[in-house]
Amino acid sequence: MIAAVGHADLCPDTLELVESEVRARVERWAGNATAVVRAGAGLPVAFGRAVHEAGGRLVVLLAAEGAVPAPLPQRDRTAAGELLVLADRAGLVEFDPDDRGACIGADEWMIRTSRRLLAVWDGSPSDGRDATAHLVAYARARGLPVDVVWPEGATRDRGSLRHLRAVGSAGGGGSAGRAPVGTAARGDGGDVRHPA
Repeated sequence: MIAAVGHADLCPDTLELVESEVRARVERWAGNATAVVRAGAGLPVAFGRAVHEAGGRLVVLLAAEGAVPAPLPQRDRTAAGELLVLADRAGLVEFDPDDRGACIGADEWMIRTSRRLLAVWDGSPSDGRDATAHLVAYARARGLPVDVVWPEGATRDRGSLRHLRAVGSAGGGGSAGRAPVGTAARGDGGDVRHPA
């Protein structure tokens, strides 16, 4: 399982560059890679499209309240719909998608249950709104191979993260990052499990 994380404030042209680079990497992994991403706009959609087009399998994680999907922020709803169409499987993870600490906790859980991390990262340190550097360090501290993607010409829109509440801590808290529950995205009726 390959987890994907990265900056949430990528410019549209950068998302196209990232999608192309990720597609090439998945194809090099013989196209049989299984990848997991937390549903959201921007990078998750570019990643999901690239994995799908390269012939890989996609697992999409959605925010949950208990055993039911949580309402997504308006900015992520269309993206989540596209990701579910592309997905081979879907899972629910308890976290508040508007809480930065809870999102980090969900990403840490996703990393802990994966064998590799693909990080779309410009090398900048984590700050009050972006935790990509933290997640890269988290994966490396657990011995996971980390593939960093930052295509030439990539840029960020640093003003686009104002929607995140800085509630919680970098380690997550409460219910953030619990194991997924739910049903398969393509209707096979089985329990969703995030394979390690």
